[in-house]
Formats: sequence, structure tokens, C-alpha cells
Amino acid sequence: MDEFKVCSVEIERNLNVTIQGRPSRGELHAEISFESLDYEGNALNLGETVILEEEIPAFINILVKNGIIISALHNHWLYTEPKILYIHFQSVEPPLNFARKVAEAFKILR
Repeated sequence: MDEFKVCSVEIERNLNVTIQGRPSRGELHAEISFESLDYEGNALNLGETVILEEEIPAFINILVKNGIIISALHNHWLYTEPKILYIHFQSVEPPLNFARKVAEAFKILR
């Protein structure tokens, strides 16, 4: 059996969020992972980030323009202020290509 490897990167989002009126920092991050390369240099690339409601349209537009699949957009928590959601995205391509495309979208996040 081939060895299976995953590389992941976590980026903290500097947001002031409350959940049920209590300050929260534990779930305010973005995570990108790159799985094992195939013989052509492609990997399964996965991403998830917490996103403010007003950031969604621009973020999605950049990902879609760059050929990244949006696999989910949903909440994790109720009673958040400001309203936060989580977006999941993916592709199969060289990891550096994915990273560059996602970095472009991250530039619009505050």
C-alpha cells in the first residue's frame, strides 16, 4: 500500500465574535490541506474558512473564477455576532496552484 500523506496549514482570523453573548476565538480560523500527490503532480486540495456574511459574495466569486469548487456554505453556531458562516472548497490540481488561487480570495477577507 502506498504511503498517504497530508500537509495542512491553519490561519487564524482576527475577528471579534461572540456566541450567545460570550467572546469566542476557538473556531475563527481557515484551514487548507493538501493530500498526497499523484504521478502527475496533482493532489486533492481542501479548504475551510470562517467567513463574515458580507465577505461571502466576493470570496465565492474569486474562487469560482479560479475554478475552485464550493462544496458547502453553512453555519456552525447559532446566536453569533457578527453573523459568521463556514465555507468549504476543493480542487484536484497541483497544490501550489490551489494555494495561489485561494490566496487571491483570502485578500478580500478583513
